[in-house]
Amino acid sequence: MSTGNQGVVGAMRVDLRRLHETWMELVYPRQRGAQDTVLGTWTPDSQLGMLLYRVWSALGMPIIAFIYPLVLVGTILRFQTRRIGGTATRLGLIGVVVLSLVVWGGLAALARFELDLVAGGFTAIAIAGGVATLSAALAVGFRSIGGRGTTVLFAFPLAVTAIFLPPVVAALFSTTVAQYVIPGSDALASWILLDLLGSNSIAQFLEAEFELEGPAYIIMWLGFSFPAGWLLGLLVTLADVVRPTE
Repeated sequence: MSTGNQGVVGAMRVDLRRLHETWMELVYPRQRGAQDTVLGTWTPDSQLGMLLYRVWSALGMPIIAFIYPLVLVGTILRFQTRRIGGTATRLGLIGVVVLSLVVWGGLAALARFELDLVAGGFTAIAIAGGVATLSAALAVGFRSIGGRGTTVLFAFPLAVTAIFLPPVVAALFSTTVAQYVIPGSDALASWILLDLLGSNSIAQFLEAEFELEGPAYIIMWLGFSFPAGWLLGLLVTLADVVRPTE
C-alpha cells in the first residue's frame, strides 16, 4: 500500500511540475521539460528580471491549484473516451452506422411487433434511432479527419448529441417516453435559467422569447450537448497536455 501511495504522490508531483512549467513558458522561454536538458531551465540574469520571474511563478500557484482537479477529471474522462474512440476506430464509419441501425432497428421492430407500445412508440424509436445514427456517424467522421481542434469542436459535441438527443426526440412522439424525459428537461432548463445564468439579460431574453414545448426541447438539448461536448474535449485535452501518453 505504501508503494502505491508513493506512486500516486510521485505522479501528482510530476503533473504539478508540468503544469507549473507550462505556466512559466507562457512568458519565459525554455521552461517545460528543460530541467534535465543540456541547456537547463532558462532564468533571468538580472535582479529585476529574477524578481518578475518569481512573481510570475507565485501567481501561477493558485491557478494551478484550481486547474489540477480538472486535470484529474480529464484523465478519467480520457480513459473512457479512448475506449469508445478505439471501438469506433476498429468498426470504422460504415461499421458504426451499421451497428447503430441494427440496434435501433431491433428496438423499433420490438416496439412494433412485440411490445405493442402506445401509439407512436414505433415512430418515436425509429426517429430517435435516425438521430443517434446520424450524430454518431458525424462524430466518427470528424474524428477520422484528425486534428485536436476538429475533434474538440465537432466530434465530442456530436458524440454527446448521439447520447442525449435521441430520448428527447422520442419523447416528442411517445407519451410513455415523454413522462420520463420531459420533467427532467424542464428541471434542467430551470437550473440553467435560475441557477447557472441567474437574472442576467440572457436568461430574461430566453424566458421571454421562448416557450419550452415541442421542438424547443430539441433546440435546448442541442444547446446543452455542444457546450458539454466542448467541455469534455477541453478536459481531455488538458489531461493530454499535463499527462501525455504514448
